[in-house]
Amino acid sequence: MLKDVFRYSMKVLTEKRFRAVLTIIGIAIGPLALVMMTSTVRGYAGFIEKSILALGQNTVVMLPSEKYRLSKSDIDYIKGLEEVDDAEPFYSTQGYIQTPEGRKNVFLYAVDPSMLLRAIGGLEIELGELPQDVETTYCVIGHSIAYSVGTGTKIYDVGDVITVNMVEVLSGGRVNVRRISIRVKGVFKEFGGAAFVSPDQSIFLPAKSGTTLLNMKEISGVFIIAKDPSLVDALTRKLRSVYQDKVTVVAFQQIARTVSSVTAALDFIVFSASLSAFAVAVAGTASTMITSVIERTREIGVLKALGFTDRQVVLMILTEAIIMSLIGGAIGITLGTLGAHLLASRGLSIAAGSSRVDIVANPEITIETLITTVLITIMVGIVGGTLPAYRAAKIPPAVALRYE
Repeated sequence: MLKDVFRYSMKVLTEKRFRAVLTIIGIAIGPLALVMMTSTVRGYAGFIEKSILALGQNTVVMLPSEKYRLSKSDIDYIKGLEEVDDAEPFYSTQGYIQTPEGRKNVFLYAVDPSMLLRAIGGLEIELGELPQDVETTYCVIGHSIAYSVGTGTKIYDVGDVITVNMVEVLSGGRVNVRRISIRVKGVFKEFGGAAFVSPDQSIFLPAKSGTTLLNMKEISGVFIIAKDPSLVDALTRKLRSVYQDKVTVVAFQQIARTVSSVTAALDFIVFSASLSAFAVAVAGTASTMITSVIERTREIGVLKALGFTDRQVVLMILTEAIIMSLIGGAIGITLGTLGAHLLASRGLSIAAGSSRVDIVANPEITIETLITTVLITIMVGIVGGTLPAYRAAKIPPAVALRYE
């Protein structure tokens, strides 16, 4: 019986193919929007969350305000806290280098080498080694500095000298470009674009280089390693309570949780927006099926006269609606998947002042998303076809046979 109903429904749809195609296109818009938007948002949110957590689940960074200077006594106090395993100051600034590819902006960090590897999880040496504390003119460079981004050609190798240009604003508003030459002692493996810190675009120097080579008089911040990730919240609360508005305390674990919360909110917004497309699809399906029932009133009367029950008539009309929904869903999911990869390939730029980090993430297309999309699409067919099916089942055979 089901096989016959399916074949009959397909025959009806092929006879009215133009109207069926338009309805299928309307149905496909919902799955397309849901899959494309949801997977792209989740892909980038997941990438950013993983990148933040990769910087260290037990890492906390403390940054001073413009009116406060961090001192050695601050470092000693932080090291003495029961939640803290280690704490080291760092100096950071920006500059640019000239390469065969043109000008390339870089971030410079002067920090204890051992603390660097502990604070940024997953950071590994590809070539060479980390410089010693006394080697203030040696550095380790990120993958994007050592290699061409486009071709992968090596630009700098271990032993090469890099000239970094740093723009300084002097008194009276005068601008001076100071150049420093540093020798490459190591190259990091590709870390991947992170949301707030980009090791691939950075140059790392020993901590003493901050005051000697970079000529920086003030500590830029403090890397703090908690004894356990579970202590991060208590540590950040304590630091904020002690220093008030004098510093900004950043915990990557907390940022990751915030990103996760924002992702959940965006998921709800995207889902709600997609439902409007499904609502339009329901109306389109209902309109198509009502028109079909009206046009086939006499045909339905003949079928009922031959012995078709009301239930079989309902099943026949619903099957037509569900077939169109499944075809529309398959088309929408396919186009949504392609659209998500195309949309994600454009990349995302996160700007902070004069610096910018470009990231590219693959869309997160999960089985859960696909199943949800298919179920909603089937519901479109059922809801859109219920009223027309009920109307067709209630047509008296005698009236239907006289219908012109």
